[in-house]
Amino acid sequence: MLICTRSFLAVGLALALLLPSGLHADDWPQWRGPNRDGVWTETGILQSFPADALKFLWRTPVGLGLSSPVVAEGRVFVTDVDLTRPLTKERVLCFEAASGKPLWTYVYEAEYPEAGPNQFIQGPIPTPICHGGKVYTIGRTQLLCLDAVGGKLLWKTALDKEYDSQESLTYASPLIEGNLLIIYSGRFSGPATKSVIAIDKDSGKTAWRAVEDYAAMSSPVVVSAAGKRQLIVWSQQAVTSLDPATGEVYWREATRPVNQSSAVATPVVQGNRLLIGGLLLELDPAKPAATVLWPETKSPTRRNLSNTSTPLLRGDHVFSARTSGYFVCLDAKTGNEVWETEKVTDQVSGASVHLTTNGDNAFLYTDRGELILAHLRSDGYREISRTPLVEPTFEYQGKKFVWAPPAYANRCVFSRSDKELVCASLAE
Repeated sequence: MLICTRSFLAVGLALALLLPSGLHADDWPQWRGPNRDGVWTETGILQSFPADALKFLWRTPVGLGLSSPVVAEGRVFVTDVDLTRPLTKERVLCFEAASGKPLWTYVYEAEYPEAGPNQFIQGPIPTPICHGGKVYTIGRTQLLCLDAVGGKLLWKTALDKEYDSQESLTYASPLIEGNLLIIYSGRFSGPATKSVIAIDKDSGKTAWRAVEDYAAMSSPVVVSAAGKRQLIVWSQQAVTSLDPATGEVYWREATRPVNQSSAVATPVVQGNRLLIGGLLLELDPAKPAATVLWPETKSPTRRNLSNTSTPLLRGDHVFSARTSGYFVCLDAKTGNEVWETEKVTDQVSGASVHLTTNGDNAFLYTDRGELILAHLRSDGYREISRTPLVEPTFEYQGKKFVWAPPAYANRCVFSRSDKELVCASLAE
């Protein structure tokens, strides 16, 4: 069901008025930004935060969900769920980026179990992706393709029925490569299914399926190496490289079995180095292949830094939260720890630090809903500024968290909790 709430004609003008003359705004159309790498390239960004607080441009109510907002062509998109019984409903929400005014809402029924041992039933987790005037979303079981301007449904797929995936949440965020929408949605136990699925982004028809492993929470990426485009997928059994056009497997690095909540980090590439959590691989420049640089052990605890956060590979060093909440710097050549600090967030299970670079600076967004501006260097952690964005609302093991990373666009930061979506200016 589509609910339109206002005209779209003023969106472009409102966005233009939001930006200083002569400056270009970047979109944040998918998980971890335009290139899926946690890099924000806009200039004219604050070098420190105001002493009192950031300037909040708007805030608007949203419901339960762990998906991040995305920003494209003057619009902000986010997904949530209304768990009011008996008919629970998921929603795709579209707002004007400049003002936060609702543009349209697409509502559809979605079955959610009563609260039980599964902590992660509180709304959609995959972050939407915007491409070519369309927005693609994944809820508990439904994959939707909507017109980004008006919210009209173009096509949909029931993932649990079409692909025999386990009736559970899909965690990984979709990506687009060429004409294909690639999703990672499969079983976490029982008979394994081919969990990497390529779909024609315009028609919704299946192009190929591959990787008969148990699925995980990690969102795949596509990298260029050895003259090939390589789709990198981290499952519970292995790291796999595939041809994104055909699903052909190029190479696999087997790992000791882990559960889906341990394989969370998004793969990170720098040059010929590929970082998967706490596992560093070297990509062969001559053919699609990879070798392990560190660690030599296949112990899951040694090959994983955090079960909530993606590390930053920058020059000769790796920066990351650990599962315990400590923030560390590692030597990228050896994997040895260079320094550790407890200053970033609490040392508790479920702690997270989402890293986004902007020039020489780094933005760190914590599970406490705080945004930190810092310098990350081999000689230590230097915090410049810290400010709260949203109140933690997601309950886990007796504590409240914010786990959805923010979006950065139009010299602003967009952050959501289970209660609200906010936009704050980061413009100088």
